[in-house]
Amino acid sequence: MIPVKTTQEIEIMRRSGKIVAMALQMVKDALKPGVTTGELDKIAENAIRGMGAIPAFLNYHGYPATACISINEEVVHGIPGGKVIMDGDLVSIDLGAILEGFYADSAWTFGVGEISEEKQALMQAGIDALYAGIDAARQGKRVRDIGSSVEKLALSRGYTVVKDMCGHGVGKALHEEPQIPNYWVTSADAVLKSGMTLAIEPMVNAGTYEIRILKDGWTTVTRDGKLSVHFEHTVAVTSGVPDILTKLN
Repeated sequence: MIPVKTTQEIEIMRRSGKIVAMALQMVKDALKPGVTTGELDKIAENAIRGMGAIPAFLNYHGYPATACISINEEVVHGIPGGKVIMDGDLVSIDLGAILEGFYADSAWTFGVGEISEEKQALMQAGIDALYAGIDAARQGKRVRDIGSSVEKLALSRGYTVVKDMCGHGVGKALHEEPQIPNYWVTSADAVLKSGMTLAIEPMVNAGTYEIRILKDGWTTVTRDGKLSVHFEHTVAVTSGVPDILTKLN
């Protein structure tokens, strides 16, 4: 069963999503060459707690930090620590917050300093893939329509989408039904209904879609060592245009 939220529950999620968006903005503002991923993580934690919410990822299945911070070929789940951000890096920040028992989840990839045209193009493809997926999250469509839209956009630009990780429902739990693959899957045939809340999150790779997990058990990288970007919004399905709950304004 895919949970359907009430109007009141969605409004709580919107407030939670605003906290996530503001925390992401604070991390972005601090993102510059020479800063460590651990310093960025502390900014994220202080921001989320300072706005009255709880970091959603901290201690989730043993994850040891507030943020997932993934650099260049790292796809997702990079653990913050002593790694220093360098000029030209692509840095993906994934954050979640819990407010009054409801979760919101968002991620964005930022370029640091001078960014090559190659990296700019990959980031733009990731952003466009995210919004293509969001546009497909409409009442009456099926879950697979989201993934199909994401995949078509990425492939049209010459990139691939990660197939071993996916988006998900979100609400009273960080991960609810349905799973949302970022590519066409016939079995993802659940019909979308108004009030469903989804975390849509394309992971777009410059090379192969294949990934591997490092020895820390979390950090996920592209198998060929090429670049990856990650973009995510929490979205509510409505009777009309999808409602993005994690936007800043």
